[in-house]
Parts: sequence; structure tokens; C-alpha cells
Amino acid sequence: MAEKRDKQKSRAWRVGAGLLLFAASWAWAATESDWRALWPSVVALGLVLLWRNVLLSLTLGGLAGCIILAEGRPMEALGLLIGDLFLPIWSSSWKLGALAFTLILGGMAALIERSGGLKAVLHRFLEGQSGDKKRRVQWAAYLLGLICFFDGLANSMLVGRLMKNLAARTGVSGVKMAYIVDSTSSAVACLAVISTWIAYQLAMIREGYAQIGEEVDAYGLFIASIPLNYYCWFTLLLLALSIARNFNPGSMRTAEESARPDESAEDGSGVADAPMRAALLPLFVLIVSLLIGLYWSGADKLWPVTFAKVSQAYGQADAASVLVVCSILATLVAALMIPRAVGPSRLQVFAGGAGSLFVPVLVLIGAWILGGSMQKLGTAGVIAGLLSGELPLWLLPGVVFIAGAAISFSTGTSWGTMGILMPLAIPVVFNLSGGDPGSLMPAVVAAVFSGAVFGDHCSPISDTTLVSSIACDVRPEEHVRTQMPYALIAATVALLLGFLPVGLGLSGWMGLVIGALAIHGIVWAVSRK
Repeated sequence: MAEKRDKQKSRAWRVGAGLLLFAASWAWAATESDWRALWPSVVALGLVLLWRNVLLSLTLGGLAGCIILAEGRPMEALGLLIGDLFLPIWSSSWKLGALAFTLILGGMAALIERSGGLKAVLHRFLEGQSGDKKRRVQWAAYLLGLICFFDGLANSMLVGRLMKNLAARTGVSGVKMAYIVDSTSSAVACLAVISTWIAYQLAMIREGYAQIGEEVDAYGLFIASIPLNYYCWFTLLLLALSIARNFNPGSMRTAEESARPDESAEDGSGVADAPMRAALLPLFVLIVSLLIGLYWSGADKLWPVTFAKVSQAYGQADAASVLVVCSILATLVAALMIPRAVGPSRLQVFAGGAGSLFVPVLVLIGAWILGGSMQKLGTAGVIAGLLSGELPLWLLPGVVFIAGAAISFSTGTSWGTMGILMPLAIPVVFNLSGGDPGSLMPAVVAAVFSGAVFGDHCSPISDTTLVSSIACDVRPEEHVRTQMPYALIAATVALLLGFLPVGLGLSGWMGLVIGALAIHGIVWAVSRK
């Protein structure tokens, strides 16, 4: 009873504090201070921390900006929110394409799961192998996580459900499997050039440039940022080394040493009748059709094909339309791969998968609303003016990564972090560099992505953290405790040997090589000891 009262008091305090924070928007509306341009971001971040509702927080952050723009008049602020920020979303072909692609790919992921093709891939990898079964199962989970690159949350649930019993039978601890599942979800989806994340990532890059009234080849900038997305790369590398060298720091070591094979766990062998092509063919169609479609859409002449021409074509392509068309094509292939006798209808399966991404799509809309209010307030110019002369340009990638890591860990949301930070970070680096950021812009974009994934990877309130725990039948607090040493190692190396040196002019690829060598050294030294 006492515990229930304490929870009610805590909830009441958080609701009251959030309302008070939002109400302060009227006080800022009465001032002429440049600082008020930052208030929408402060409201959004504060409400995420207090209420842990990303969609509501982003939307109220946008409304706070509208209140300031309307000089405190509520009805006028509401009119600005609906007429100037919300309705224009539905007249933007790019934004509509991003929403459609995300939902369609969610439905495709559900169809691929229902087909049983992924289970067939898993059993083909395991059958007939000799050697350490425990390590083979871990490698199977790792590779399956790479195959399921198209969505972070679906990745966690799919791989966790498929591997849970096999892990138990071979003596892999639940927390070790949860670490593998979690590490190959958001990190892979963030790096993949085709995923449910890509539309959101490109949208946030465009939103950042919109703050300064500039157009951008968002896809090209995203591609340029991939080698610099150090936290994601180092997370995947550290995971591979932890399997290869049995690297289990901290409480993970205790968990692995105490784990024993459970012969009573089902091995799932009875579900491997589906052919592997049921999973691989839709993914193949999606990738190939996208590569061809982007070139077809953006190239002036299809022949001859050169690397420079392909790069230019991708930058000029109608990426939103191509993403939608290719995802529909791959979804049709995935639907045809499902046996007729399997469970619900294909349409029901697709609708369930698309529906699972309905809330993330609303989060994307909330981020657009927040970004639109910040653009109208001139937030980018204000921040650039405040930082000018105070923050060295070379520190920006490192500072942005730290800020992203702090926000994502506190809020548990990678998408919310991108929505808050990207529209701020891009204008800052653009202005501080005098309009010529050069190679620093991909580094800052990558720093936003890396920082966002850090919290999504290890925050106790992150959806992928919780789903990975549930899928592997472990308590979330145990998963967070055992995974945290890995996350901190990857984050520290990413900051000290990646983002800071790149800010000083080191080649992005060189930072990747040096960081990889450092992680190898850490694992070797600790394992040897």
C-alpha cells in the first residue's frame, strides 16, 4: 500500500513539474531574449525525462514554440501548430514517402517472420557443424541480427525469440544472448542504407538544413557519415570479439560461468521446413530494386554506367518515391513466400507489422512539428551566435556525441534524440564553419546517430533494451547491468579515438582503423588477464 502511494506521489510530481515547465512558455513569450528560441527544445527534452512519452513531448515542444511566436495567445498558437506546422506535412511528397516507406517495411518484416525463412537460415547455419556449440549459437545469433537489418525493434524480437531456446540448450546465459540481440538491432539498423530508420534519418538531416534554408543531398550525406558512425561500428566489432575470445567483463562473466545447458528447452527444429529463400529473396529484391531504382530515377542517361555517374544519380534521385515503390515490390515477394496453410491471412500479417510502427511514425511527425517551430524562431542562428568564439570547431563532433548519448540514455529513445539534436547540430556546425563545414558535417551527423544509438542500446527505459530482455526471458535490470561495460568501452573509444581526432582533421577511415585496433587491444589484454 505504501509503495502504491509513493508511486502515485511520484507520478503526480512528474505531471505537475511537466505542466509547470510547459506553462513557462507564456513567460518566455513575454520576453525578447534570444534564449527563448531554445525553449521548444528545452520543453521537449524536459517532458521526455519527466513523462517518458516521446510523441507528446515533441508535440508540446512544438506548441511551446508556437506560443512564443504567437506572443502568448493560445488560439493563435494552436492555429500556427495546425496550419503552419502540421498540415504542410501532408503536402510534402518527401515526408509522405518517408511515412509510407516506414509502415510498408514494418509490414514486410512481419511477412518475412511469418514465412519461417529466417528459421530455415538459422538451422542451415547450425546443422552439421562441429566444435563449440555454445559459441556457434552465439555466432548464429550475431549473423541473424545482421540479416535482419531492416528494423531495430523487429530485429530484437525476431532474433531473441528464435535464439532463446537454442541458447538455453547449449548453455548460453540469457543475459549474453540479450546482449547479442540488443547489439545487432539498433546499431545495424542505424548503419543500414535500407531500413525503417533510413527515412527518419534522412528526414532529420533535411530538417537540420531546413533550419538554415539550405537544400541537401540527404542520402549522400548519410552515406558519407556511415564510416564515421563510430559507436555503431565499435559496438558490432566488440560483440564479435566477445564471442570469438569469450570476452565477458564484469557481471557478464559470472552469468556465463553459472549458465548450464537446459536439455528441456525446445530447439525449434520443427519450424525449419520453410525454404531459406522465403527470407532471403524479399531482402534481395529490396536491395537490388533500390540500387537500380535510385540510379534510374536520378540519372540523365542510363548508359554508360560510371561510379561518378551513379553517385550523382543517387543524389538527384526522388529517393522517397523510389523507397516506397521498392518496398512495395519486396513486400509482394515476401507475401508470396508465405505458405497458404500458415496462420492468419497475408493482409492481416502485413497490417500487424505496419501497425507495430504506427507510434514511431507519429514520433516522426512530432519531430517535424518541433523542427518547424524551431525554424520559425530562428533557433539555429541563435545557437550559432551563442557558441561562436566559445566552442572550438574541432570539438563539435565530440560534444555532439556526448550530448546525444546523455539525451538518449536519459530518455531511452534514439528517434527522439535525433529529432531534438539533429536540427540543432547541423546549423551550428554550418554557421561556426563560415558556411563551409567540409568533412566536419558528416562527422557531426554521424555523432548524432552514434549518440542516439548509445542510449537506445543500454538505457533501462529504451524500447529495444526492454524488448531484447523480454525476448530472451531476462530481467531488464540484469540485461542493462551486464551490457553496460560493453557499451561504455565502445562509447569511450568512439569519443577519444574517433570523434575528437576527426574534429582535429584525422581521416574518418583512419579513426575507424585506430579505434578497431584499440578495441582489439582492450579485449586481448583483459581476456589474457
